[in-house]
Amino acid sequence: MNIPRTPSALRRRPLLLAVTALALLAPLTACGGSDTAEGDGKTLRLWHYEQEDGALSKAWDAAIAEFKRTHPDVKVVFERKTFEQIQQNAGMILNSDKAPDVMEYNKGNATTGQLAKQGLLTDLTPLVKEHGWDRKISDSASVTARYNDKGEMGGDKWYGIPNYGEFVLTYYNDDLFKKYNVDKPTDFKSFEAALAKFKAAGITPLANAGNDHPAGHWLYLLALSKANNTWVDNYQRYVGKVDFHGPEMTYAVDKYQEWLDKGYFDKKDVGLKGSDMVEQFVSQKRPIMVGGNWWFGSLTTDIKNFQWSTAAYPGSERTLGSGGNNWVIPTRAKNKELAEDFIDITMSDKIQKLIDEEGNVPLAAKPADVTNPKSRQLTEAFAQTQENDGLAFYPDWPVAGYYDTWVAATQNLMNGGKDDSVLDELAAPYEKYVATRP
Repeated sequence: MNIPRTPSALRRRPLLLAVTALALLAPLTACGGSDTAEGDGKTLRLWHYEQEDGALSKAWDAAIAEFKRTHPDVKVVFERKTFEQIQQNAGMILNSDKAPDVMEYNKGNATTGQLAKQGLLTDLTPLVKEHGWDRKISDSASVTARYNDKGEMGGDKWYGIPNYGEFVLTYYNDDLFKKYNVDKPTDFKSFEAALAKFKAAGITPLANAGNDHPAGHWLYLLALSKANNTWVDNYQRYVGKVDFHGPEMTYAVDKYQEWLDKGYFDKKDVGLKGSDMVEQFVSQKRPIMVGGNWWFGSLTTDIKNFQWSTAAYPGSERTLGSGGNNWVIPTRAKNKELAEDFIDITMSDKIQKLIDEEGNVPLAAKPADVTNPKSRQLTEAFAQTQENDGLAFYPDWPVAGYYDTWVAATQNLMNGGKDDSVLDELAAPYEKYVATRP
């Protein structure tokens, strides 16, 4: 799994000042002095890497405040790390006596799964049942929290708890839909009708970026529209053989090429980055953007001169997405019961609602409880996806280095490459890995 290239990493916040692994292993200190009460139930050591003032950081701040209120005799030693610090040094840290009690950690086979396989993470399965966390997290959202003995996601043991989700959905410029008298899509037929009507008015309807994840996301999304859960499991979890020239991927490249030929995509977008795609939408050059919920927060800030809305992509019950990053409890944590209490607070109605109100996607909040209209739209779209068991992960996850392959293949397609050559390009590294997989 190519973690540095997953959408979570692509949208990773501006880095704090980097420190070395040695510094990470140095004795932890809090603002109030040294930590002298390790292992006695009086100190909770907590690490996460969310950007200060971001939606999740605000939620975790509130969870810490609630923990302090309910545990008045416990000192919380919190340290904000960077994603890269934990990503690169987690194995060393968690195998030392400086492991925190609870830590945010990236999801996936190469991260949470790898540490679980190495015995560095606590098996949380009994706690999940005890607290009912599995009743708050859908099966599809929990796949990246559960691992088997090989460290592969989707197993029967829980090694992490996600509190939020991420998924790809549709963003609409409502003003442009009204201006050009285009009906808001409710299904794939009306979606294509909207594309055709905008194009007839001289407008390229779809924002896109070929030199980044969006173009590959589109290709995978089109494949998912013809796929079932068995195909997703085969592709993502190696349960069965994947035919890259089968109906799913063949449809995807054919439809993508058709939309290129009709001008629904602009071939000139082949060299653009994800931020360029967002700018196309924000500047009202493109009325429709299909992208991750990780763009939602910046859109609420950047869009000031037109009305916009979100909805689940109408062409498929399945979309790219997963549960968010995990709270994990290291095997060598000294105060595991306190870590358990903190995780339970993050799953509470109060904190879940706050995640939503701040513009992210909580796993356990109900849309009806959300007061912000735009946030409610986002939560409703995610709830619809979960109801359909529709979180189908990301196309580059199965193979290390696969992200670059997907970018190259979609650029090949946008530059006029033949369908078979694009499919062969995608198949080669995947089939090589599966053939040599332990």
